[in-house]
Amino acid sequence: MENLKPGRTKKPIDKTMEDKNFVFGFHSTIEAILSGKEIDRILLKKGLQGDLYLELTGLIREYNIPYQMVPGEKIDRITRKNHQGVIAFVSLISYQPIEEVVQRAFENGKVPMVLMLDRITDVRNFGAIARSAEVAGVDALVIPEKGAAQINADAIKTSSGALMSLPVCREKNLVQTARMLRNSGLKIVAATEKGATNHFDCDLKQPLVLLMGSEETGIDNALLRIADDLVKIPQFGTIQSLNVSVAAGVLIYEAIRQRFTLD
Repeated sequence: MENLKPGRTKKPIDKTMEDKNFVFGFHSTIEAILSGKEIDRILLKKGLQGDLYLELTGLIREYNIPYQMVPGEKIDRITRKNHQGVIAFVSLISYQPIEEVVQRAFENGKVPMVLMLDRITDVRNFGAIARSAEVAGVDALVIPEKGAAQINADAIKTSSGALMSLPVCREKNLVQTARMLRNSGLKIVAATEKGATNHFDCDLKQPLVLLMGSEETGIDNALLRIADDLVKIPQFGTIQSLNVSVAAGVLIYEAIRQRFTLD
């Protein structure tokens, strides 16, 4: 049993981090980057200095890896081992370039359907969305580099493993990505309470990006301005909105219904 000084209690490890796949320390983190591992993000203790710190931050810039400067206490809550003020969360999946995913879909004779998720941070919602998307044959999930749910063991479990096979594309700027997809011939359809059109009255048969936002903040206005159509799912009860994973499933399968309906 670990001895503690009188009057002091042992600070608990943050239980939300236990299922994370991470490495810690300068050398391990640098090696993980150079070996080609996908890094979700890196936490750096405020005030770090020295040659190894400069080498690591140079690699972070070179490989465009998301990072945060945090108090040392935050890292201590994740692990009590000799982390040197550095923790890197290694992705459990490999991200794919959205351009290649869409091109591959066209080359295979498919009508692409892409699901773009703006600021959806709840891990279980994210996993449930991924599960519906994979079952329905959606070509890719597009998420932002920052402000998205972490793809950890809980997300993969909630997705029933779908995240291990469904292409996930992590993009630095969703607005630029949406513009690129639109210029590539995909229609951008945003699900929002601001929509004037019911989702079943919108043409979802063509190459498509379904844009979903968080239940709290919705879709960013800059993305809404790019959208070709703003659609809503009719509501008849007293609760204000559907769970976002349910709403995503409704829209995905409306697109499938339209594509399989004979004229």
